[in-house]
Amino acid sequence: MASGLTTADSTAKLLSDLKIDAGDWPPSLVKNVHLLSPDQIQLGKMLLEMGQSHLFQHWAEPGVDDDQKKAFFTQLSKLNSSYPGGLASYIKTARELLADSKAGKNPYDGFTPSVPTGEVLSLGDDNFIKFEDVGVKEAKNAAFVLVAGGLGERLGYNGIKVALPAETTTGTCFLQLYIESILALQEASSRLTQGTCQKEIPFVIMTSDDTHTSTVDLLASNSYFGMKPSQVKLLKQEKVACLDDNDARLALDPHNKYKIQTKPHGHGDVHSLLYSSGLLNVWHDSGSRWVIFFQDTNGLLFKAIPASLGVSATKEYHVNSLAVPRKAKEAIGGITKLTHSDGRSMVINVEYNQLDPLLRATGHPDGDVNCETGYSPFPGNINQLILELGPYIKELTKTGGAIKEFVNPKYKDASKTSFKSSTRLECMMQDYPKTLPPSARVGFTVMDTWLAYAPVKNNPEDAAKVPKGNPYHSATSGEMAIYRANSLILQKAGVQVEDPVQQVFNGQEVEVWPRVTWKPKWGITFAEIKSKVSGSCSISQRSTMALKGRDIFLENLTLDGALIINSTDGAEVKVGGSIKNKGWLIERIDYKDTAFPEELRIRGFRMEKKEQLEETYSQPGKYTLKP
Repeated sequence: MASGLTTADSTAKLLSDLKIDAGDWPPSLVKNVHLLSPDQIQLGKMLLEMGQSHLFQHWAEPGVDDDQKKAFFTQLSKLNSSYPGGLASYIKTARELLADSKAGKNPYDGFTPSVPTGEVLSLGDDNFIKFEDVGVKEAKNAAFVLVAGGLGERLGYNGIKVALPAETTTGTCFLQLYIESILALQEASSRLTQGTCQKEIPFVIMTSDDTHTSTVDLLASNSYFGMKPSQVKLLKQEKVACLDDNDARLALDPHNKYKIQTKPHGHGDVHSLLYSSGLLNVWHDSGSRWVIFFQDTNGLLFKAIPASLGVSATKEYHVNSLAVPRKAKEAIGGITKLTHSDGRSMVINVEYNQLDPLLRATGHPDGDVNCETGYSPFPGNINQLILELGPYIKELTKTGGAIKEFVNPKYKDASKTSFKSSTRLECMMQDYPKTLPPSARVGFTVMDTWLAYAPVKNNPEDAAKVPKGNPYHSATSGEMAIYRANSLILQKAGVQVEDPVQQVFNGQEVEVWPRVTWKPKWGITFAEIKSKVSGSCSISQRSTMALKGRDIFLENLTLDGALIINSTDGAEVKVGGSIKNKGWLIERIDYKDTAFPEELRIRGFRMEKKEQLEETYSQPGKYTLKP
């Protein structure tokens, strides 16, 4: 150099200007420090102070792998900026949680469980209808958030889970079902509150590196399923650094020494993403009052949303967890009130394998048992939350959206000194209430499982191993649950629906009801559905019915076969008389048979369309279909 300074001199000057003692740094990093920006040097300093010098031990001489070294710091900067409090906070929390895990510390020590307060609703009774009415009116003041960071690999499906058909009678995928449900709520809410113009309900989808591009493509190639693109926002969650040992040393990628190994942090990230996006304040300023969180493959969910939102509004709950009746010891978390000996209390999901020992340890010698209703008094958590926006913003302003984390290392042996493979911190969306003050109003709304909960998460092989009487939670059971719920809803509305038959698909015995489906705009509430059915209607077990339009009325209809009705808004169609044809048969297929697409194979059946009556009404007007 012209000034006579050597590289070593300029490095020493650079470090002393930044008040860094080069003697504390690994020589391999000191030699390469000229590659880094001042911000990156500060990040390096923090990592060394946090005991992470192993990250740089193997660094090559300057001039070798320089681009990879720079890329390494780019990755570190991203990991640092995407986590509340940065990497220093991540490492500190990890050490505390890993120490607790090694010591076998019980997170519930000092807490006594009790049954929290909430509402138990039954479809079609006066209470349910009252809450549904309140909920639909309130829906225009809600925003919806879908956590969809997962792929369908566990299901035996290679795409994103929201692209899977919820049912194969119409082939409607989960994302379309969700968007059409939100639009139906938007329209009904505006109609019931005599709104002159429809207030658009915001919809956020949390994606991940795995699902982001596919989600964008699915929306774009389907014109956002009828929603305005400006209504939909995608927020992508980042992964977090893996940890190699109990000292929380960050794990290097086994295949690349210039890369930190990363894994997903869990759907609890949705809170910090919403907070940092600024969307919550935008919603608040536009008069929104509620945020509704839901997961990616429950085809029944929106049947439970209007009444649950009505409960939130009526009871003024800051947090309302949607729940289903839970059998004691069933493998589903229980919503529990925990009161600590120091006076703290919270209402939270306690995992089923922790609830029983917790009850036994606190004066309930029988542990988790059913009460006189035949169910556990602790309702089953289904991971759908309704939060009141004002208190939610206030809480996130304190926490920055950080959620209480946990760590689940797989130890090599009983000494708990080393891991089988690297671990990471995780967080769950439903753990949000853990930081709330005792004054927060936290409750639950219980609905029948048949109405509210049929997640699709297990592949055919795993589902076939489920003990008899337990839910399969597969694509097979998920689709059959939709037909069952729709049939039972019509039954409650006065339609005679023939009893189901038992059939086995992919090794799972399921109830097969008539294949009844409708677009959300045909009936988003029970009252609306009831108003569209009159006289003496009946549907046979072998029937298929798809109602794809808003103003379709069933009057004295006897259906024994397949009936498909498509109608545009403004076309009022009365359907009655006796409709009989060969209908659609359910053909069994083997999940290993590659002649069929994956989304059918994972169900174990397909619809064989023999004969149907299909009518389309594409112009507004009044019509009658009475063969």
